Amino acid sequence: MDTLGLLIRVLVHAADISDREGAKLLLVGVGVWAPRLAHVWVDAGYQGETVTWMEQDLRLSVTVVRRPRRWRWCGEEEELEPLPTGFTLLPRRWVVERTFAWLGRYRRLSKDYEALPATEAAWISCAMTCLMLARLAR
Repeated sequence: MDTLGLLIRVLVHAADISDREGAKLLLVGVGVWAPRLAHVWVDAGYQGETVTWMEQDLRLSVTVVRRPRRWRWCGEEEELEPLPTGFTLLPRRWVVERTFAWLGRYRRLSKDYEALPATEAAWISCAMTCLMLARLAR
C-alpha cells in the first residue's frame, strides 16, 4: 500500500507460505507495475535475507520498523533508563492497521469466508475500489 493506505497490489497466499517468501512473490516485477516505488517500510518479521534482496536486487530503500526494546543489558556503573510502558506508536505501522480496519468494515472481509486465495484477493480489490470511488465522489 502507499503512504495514504491505498492498495497498490494485492496478493493473498496460502498459510504455509511465510511472510518473507510472500514478500518476494508480491514484489517480483515491481519495476514494471510500480516504477516510482523507491522506499519500503517493512515489519521486523521481514528483516534479514528479504531486506537484503529488496535492497540489492530491486534497488529499493528499506526501513525495518521495530518495536522498542523492553530490556537491555547494562553494567553496574550505568544508570538505568526508564523502560517504555503501555502502547507504543510505531512509525508507518498505523497506516497498515488503518487500512485493515477499512477493509474489515466490508462484511465479506470481516471473517475468512473464502476458500480460495484468489477469491479473497478479488474481494479486497473490490472493497478498495469502492472506498476509493467514495473518496473521489466527495
